[in-house]
Amino acid sequence: MSEDYHLMWKNLGLDLEAHDALLGVLGPAYQDIYLAQKNRPEGMGYFDFVMSEVHGLRIKELLDEKAAGRKIIGSYCVFVPEEIVLAAGATLVGLCAGADFATDEVEKLLPRNTCALIKSTFGFKLGKVCPYLESADMVVGENTCDGKKKAYETFKGLVDNLYVMDLPQMKSEQGRVLLQSEYYRFKSAVEELTGVAITTDSLKEAIKTVNAKRAAIHRLSVLRQADPAPISGLDALLANQVFFYDNPARFTASVEKICDELEARVAEGNGAFPKKTPRILVSGCPQAVPNWKLPLIVETSGAVIVGEESCVGERGARNLTDDSGKTVEEMMEAIVERYYQVDCAIFTPNQDRLAHIEAMATKYKADGVIHYGLQFCQPYLMESIPVEKALEQQNIPTLRIETDYSMEDMGQLKTRIEAFIEQLR
Repeated sequence: MSEDYHLMWKNLGLDLEAHDALLGVLGPAYQDIYLAQKNRPEGMGYFDFVMSEVHGLRIKELLDEKAAGRKIIGSYCVFVPEEIVLAAGATLVGLCAGADFATDEVEKLLPRNTCALIKSTFGFKLGKVCPYLESADMVVGENTCDGKKKAYETFKGLVDNLYVMDLPQMKSEQGRVLLQSEYYRFKSAVEELTGVAITTDSLKEAIKTVNAKRAAIHRLSVLRQADPAPISGLDALLANQVFFYDNPARFTASVEKICDELEARVAEGNGAFPKKTPRILVSGCPQAVPNWKLPLIVETSGAVIVGEESCVGERGARNLTDDSGKTVEEMMEAIVERYYQVDCAIFTPNQDRLAHIEAMATKYKADGVIHYGLQFCQPYLMESIPVEKALEQQNIPTLRIETDYSMEDMGQLKTRIEAFIEQLR
């Protein structure tokens, strides 16, 4: 990082030694995984800079916003509506949950066989290494799976600003009513936090901002349908990850710029990988920074990832919010409608998700699907078997992967993935 941010981190209460150790691993890993790629788009330079300053300049920006009176709200889930946060004059950022940290301390509070993502949430807090979490004026949890629902009861003892949102588990009229009531409750909580009442104008502007961000990342996704793929799955995943904590307007402009470059690449037939490289669609659990294990293995084994059916991917950004409402109530209804379409594995039954996986496999010309499940993530692991069976019936080769954030199974995964890719040739 270009500046010494140690005083800033110290003032946030981070464990400087542990945090230095984290960055000491993250920096070289990024170098080896990302900067070692061949024929990267020039526009990825922006995202390289963002990652180099992920705990530096971006945190300074957030702290400057706080000093100016703006509130920072941290979130772990795509069901937390950024439109409501922005409309109340606050900033929404994603929180750290993509690597193992302070595992011994975490397992004093959670069972060992808890989902890696939940354990990571606790690890970054207990290890005092997530400046986003320590900067947040409100931390929003959500009752998606049973693991999260129960874990937040314990997490509440670690943070004094936790707000828990309830989510429906069935796509029914009653479920929609629950989501609507929870979004109004969240709106009131955010207005109380900021002291700013959401107006028709502020909500319309917020919807416009978030729609632009989603449209830009969707444009990037569509460009990946080309053969040869103009961008690696690693680089596209990075853009999807940065989506959650960068400044919205700056992020949108940076993605649009890289899309202009990728359009020229597609026209020239210039790919990140050679034409006819086996094309993989990854489906399943979200992959948060710095969880790059699966795409690294896939793309160093002779294939290219062309899409992610994930919350950190198309599921999280697929639909825009209708911005035609003339009142706050009409726009709130549009927000409920937009988020109600997210087909997370928490829902039962969940045929929409299967339909989207099949549609994406066709749209992105995928030769095969890898279903990615984090160990002990019951919703996605339970869905992985029926998904595999349904895809195989459609003659779409599918590989189910169950893993965690450690590197211990790299060799085993590489062997299985290389065999799967060979099957696709």
